[in-house]
Amino acid sequence: MTTSTREAARTGRAAPGARDAVFAQLDDAGRAEQVARRLTDAIVLGVLGAGERLPSEAELARRFGVALVTAREGLGMLRQAGLVETRRGRDGGSFVVHPGEADDTLLSARLRGLSQVELSDLAVYVTTIAAGCADRAAERSTPADDDRLRSWVAAADFSAPAEARRNAGGFLLELAVLSQSARLVREQLRLQAEFGPLLWLGMRDPALRTATASAAREVTEAIAARDAATARARVSGLLDEVARWLLSAKARIERGGTIDG
Repeated sequence: MTTSTREAARTGRAAPGARDAVFAQLDDAGRAEQVARRLTDAIVLGVLGAGERLPSEAELARRFGVALVTAREGLGMLRQAGLVETRRGRDGGSFVVHPGEADDTLLSARLRGLSQVELSDLAVYVTTIAAGCADRAAERSTPADDDRLRSWVAAADFSAPAEARRNAGGFLLELAVLSQSARLVREQLRLQAEFGPLLWLGMRDPALRTATASAAREVTEAIAARDAATARARVSGLLDEVARWLLSAKARIERGGTIDG
């Protein structure tokens, strides 16, 4: 296990492959909003961790393939949103300010606002993307990729809700990276940023955390064995469990209870 991989999983951050995807060149250069959205997604997912120094404006411009002024404007949007802070001086730069965990009131309201049909449709869509990533990863990953994913999963912490949420989302992003599809990576980033806090709400359940850790290991071994059917089926099975938990939580809330009962 490499030091960077061990540290990534321990802190709930994605491994180097996912981080590379964050800074891949944008398809439509020249738009500060795209710079801000890409970095926002990475911060929300935990790919970029709290306190981490971002690349310089010049380096961001080079990596994203945009003008320097565009990178500067994108960072300015993140500062206004309270996601980064800029410090002056020799050790200065732009540093990530990680958003706090959404509280139960907000999550309950969001869950209540979705119908059972909408929630089921969301689960189907997330499952379709994740299963496709697992399928493609089994076809395209290399032995080095397999070792890196094994190391990441072995070090990932699913013992507590916050860490489990970050690592569950990070694992799906790792699968997207291994698929070697820029489109799948972008869509997985978008889905996790938009729905991650709701999708992984079930990580407060110890049994579901255990099931998620087990599924991650099984999917990893299926990918290494080039068994696309098993990798796809195991990812689908996990997300089906996640969806059932959410639907049960919604039913409890609608009966006047809480998320947990």
